[in-house]
Amino acid sequence: MQKKILWIGLALFLVSNLQVHAQYAEDSTYKKWFVGSTLFLLGNLSPVNPPGFAQLNLGYRITGKDVISVEVITWKHSWPLGINPIYNNQYGKPETKFPGNIREYGIGLAYQRYLWKGLYLAVHATPMRQIYRDENRKNVGYSFIIFNTNRIGYHIKLFKDKMFIEPSLGIAGRPYQGKMPADFKEQDDKWPKWTPEPGLHFGFNF
Repeated sequence: MQKKILWIGLALFLVSNLQVHAQYAEDSTYKKWFVGSTLFLLGNLSPVNPPGFAQLNLGYRITGKDVISVEVITWKHSWPLGINPIYNNQYGKPETKFPGNIREYGIGLAYQRYLWKGLYLAVHATPMRQIYRDENRKNVGYSFIIFNTNRIGYHIKLFKDKMFIEPSLGIAGRPYQGKMPADFKEQDDKWPKWTPEPGLHFGFNF
């Protein structure tokens, strides 16, 4: 009950501070640069497979409708990425677990295009180095992937455009997967390479 009250209070606080018009195209005074991250950071509090997740975005508004950003990302996972923890109850089960975990590091690019007011489409592409570790945390292999996410979302200005949030829905996956150790690949091949991914990015303008 206390958690519900906290979330409701947070939502009301944010709504009370948002501006209805979120598009920058008609405003020549907007701040061009921003830094941000994502609320996926809260996944580090998970009691099951905490991802050791970190992300930092640095973005630039080319125009009021066109935005590019650089994203530095790392995470680890012990279950295939095709098992979505939000709606698939196979996530977290011993029989679907990798024989260890995969730590990934990447630097990616994102392009965002506003369609109407704060409504946008975005494409994220991130080359990532993979380190495979067994149950004893010993390195057993290295590989490379390209991780891609396609999103539709809405940009909401907060606190007189000093801050923003961007709730979104996306499809995330790997258009390219390098060679995996055989025992990892055996588990990974059982699951799709693409999965729905909700998002909630946030940032600070400067």
